[in-house]
Amino acid sequence: MDCRVVVEAAVPVYDVGTADEAVRIAISKTGEMLNPDLSYVEIDTGSRASPGGQELPPAFVAADEALVALELRMDVFNVERPEHASRVARKEIGQRLRNIPLKVLDVEEIEQGDAVDASSESSSGDES
Repeated sequence: MDCRVVVEAAVPVYDVGTADEAVRIAISKTGEMLNPDLSYVEIDTGSRASPGGQELPPAFVAADEALVALELRMDVFNVERPEHASRVARKEIGQRLRNIPLKVLDVEEIEQGDAVDASSESSSGDES
């Protein structure tokens, strides 16, 4: 079984003035920590909501420091069940993102055609 796992990360960023700047720095910082070993992990901004349901920006800035919510997507191959896929993703990502809280948001099974496309893309990217 192959699965796509979405993990939420809370990335701290220092010396920033705006939420947009914090998001750009957090994505860059996360990409540097994941590359080159996990270059196939997709990084996107996370979504946050207030208790009333109002959508909030992905970064909270206070005193020139920010906490940015990012979503990391990773395909995990040859696992026994979805719980196994989530453990593999948390371990692989967590080893590179030390001291950054992670939470598994979603695990979905990948259709065989999607898995072949994703693995050929990541293998062609490794050759260059």
